[in-house]
Amino acid sequence: MTVLLIGEIDPTDTWFVEFIAEFKKSMPNIDLQIFPDCGNFEDVEIALAWKPPLGALLKFPNLKLIISLSAGVDHLLRDPNLPDNISIVRLVSPAQTLQMAEYVNLAVLFFQRRLFDYQQLQRSQQWAYLPVSNSQSFTVGIMGLGAFGLTVAKRLRDIGLSVRGWSRTPKEIAGIKCFYGQDQFRLFLSKCHVLVCLLPLTSETENILNADTFSALSQPAYLVNVSRGKHLVEADLLSALDSGKIGGAFLDCFCTEPLPKDHPFWHHPRIIVTPHISAPGIPSELAGQIIDIFTKFYTGQPLKNLVYLPQGY
Repeated sequence: MTVLLIGEIDPTDTWFVEFIAEFKKSMPNIDLQIFPDCGNFEDVEIALAWKPPLGALLKFPNLKLIISLSAGVDHLLRDPNLPDNISIVRLVSPAQTLQMAEYVNLAVLFFQRRLFDYQQLQRSQQWAYLPVSNSQSFTVGIMGLGAFGLTVAKRLRDIGLSVRGWSRTPKEIAGIKCFYGQDQFRLFLSKCHVLVCLLPLTSETENILNADTFSALSQPAYLVNVSRGKHLVEADLLSALDSGKIGGAFLDCFCTEPLPKDHPFWHHPRIIVTPHISAPGIPSELAGQIIDIFTKFYTGQPLKNLVYLPQGY
């Protein structure tokens, strides 16, 4: 069996070096190829993909399964020539889910404890106390209650913060007030002091972090975007920061990655920029999960996290 790594993948990158080593150690008999130097295209049966070139997956006539090397699949669905008769599986690992929860907890507590303001005091060499909001009166809104969003919401609830969630369909989570659908969106936003975006990127959610959304929040509010850069209208965020509607932002994903050197986010005093590292996963765990997918696929067992194309995730 030939397995293909395809997309924006640097085989010399430390993470991928470890991933490939773990993969080969667990399945030494599998022929692992890296696009475009992948020998006979007819031998490829499974593709491990991250932002593959448009139309490239059509080149493999015996392709049977595509595994997204991320929890999101928008990087695949952007391809108008994506084969529509091949199963696609998302990778959602326990370690990534925990990493995401840790990142969001860090960001929310940064806001709740007013560390942006303390940074400013430090720069001006001022020794001063700033009052902070009581945890129960500091409400965090989680947009998206899938595997990541559910874990993030529960972690924030468990450290004593007030949490509410919003999703496409109804959810019930103990200790968390849940909203769903467009009709309840502004009601969900109205009490949020921090807005965390963990939505899949679809035609319905693109540009959802915009001026209208920001104006509906309990102001000044804060933003955490750990999903996709195209959820955010960047100009609207800069305007909201300048007007004080948004007090600060943690951003881990961007419309263009790497973030261009001349981008205003780099030097904005109320923005924290991180290079898409909120949940990179542990190479050994992801390799093991992929091997488990192989086993289930070739023995006819049900696959978890199958993508439903009309829904977009």
